[in-house]
Amino acid sequence: MSYQRLLNLDKFSGSLFLFGPRMTGKTFLLRRLHPALFIDLLVPETELSFSRSPVIFWEQLQALHKNDLVIVDEVQRVPALLDYVQKGIEEIGLRFILSGSSARKLRRGSANLLGGRALDLRLYPLTNIEVGKEFELGMALSYGTLPRVVTTFREGKVDDVRRQLKAYCTIYIKEEVQAEALTRNVSAFQRFLSVAAQMNAETIEFASVARDSSVPMSTVKEYFSILEDTLLGDFLWPWDRSERKKARPKFYFFDCGVVRALQNRLVDPPTPQEKGFLFETFFYNELKRMRDYHEKPYELSFWREGKNEVDILVKGPRGPVMAFECKTSTDTISDATRIAFRKRFPKLPLFVVSLKDVHPRKLDNGIVVLPWRQALDTFLK
Repeated sequence: MSYQRLLNLDKFSGSLFLFGPRMTGKTFLLRRLHPALFIDLLVPETELSFSRSPVIFWEQLQALHKNDLVIVDEVQRVPALLDYVQKGIEEIGLRFILSGSSARKLRRGSANLLGGRALDLRLYPLTNIEVGKEFELGMALSYGTLPRVVTTFREGKVDDVRRQLKAYCTIYIKEEVQAEALTRNVSAFQRFLSVAAQMNAETIEFASVARDSSVPMSTVKEYFSILEDTLLGDFLWPWDRSERKKARPKFYFFDCGVVRALQNRLVDPPTPQEKGFLFETFFYNELKRMRDYHEKPYELSFWREGKNEVDILVKGPRGPVMAFECKTSTDTISDATRIAFRKRFPKLPLFVVSLKDVHPRKLDNGIVVLPWRQALDTFLK
């Protein structure tokens, strides 16, 4: 089943990198472009051939013509090809799309990242808009929105959905971490990954994670950087720079289904407490995807002052523009948090993003409650 992706690669006239987690549909999207040359480095024989003799790639490029499109899928497997990509751009005038699930190996190996000659784009799991009218928030919170998972769920094969998500986690450990030699101690990384998954959408205390996973705190920070570089999740930092010095960010995994698989919670429906973290994860990831796909100049953070906290603060080029607090029940922001936030940001729009409401509400204290879809629309305006 195909989906109309919001990332339109046809509108870009130059070369670009396209990075995204595994199973987000990069290869499917790229094959629809009908390039003059398609190199799939996931094919073992192809990878081996170019690893042994990268110059073969250059010989193939010289047979092409100016403005021809060349696609190299999983380019991080043979970084040496990037030197010939640069030659192809400068000497022949070719256009390249270079895809991969991580730029970490390229950076660590001092690979040629083309010095600004290529844009850096991301492809994510499906947004609610890409799924379309059949989008189910309950499904997205329980199993995520990887394209294959959504398709399998729509076919009524829930057991297969669970198998796919469990296999995803196994493949991630095997292919992203072990095969790419990102860490020597895979068993320690697996222990860390289990602990990190349990802390999804919560404030990260590095010392606590180190203790629970039995690895040094410096190693924990390195492992989190692996999760970021392989696009399995990212940090959300406090807006206030003095708070950032305390090094207590939140970490969000990129997909609710994957994090539930890592937590070994796929069989049972989410508990009310779990649903709160999952809804916050879903909404944060939707904001990030919409921001990137629509090229909005926004930075996302969260606001924290003492015991008061607001989930997401949206900052534009001239400063904060709006803030969101995610709620799965009819509760709203506490008076203490509202007063503290208003003292810091007197005129900034503050919205409660509701999982349950179907119509917006304005409370007596001035807080506006928005259904989650309308909150996303407000973000894009």
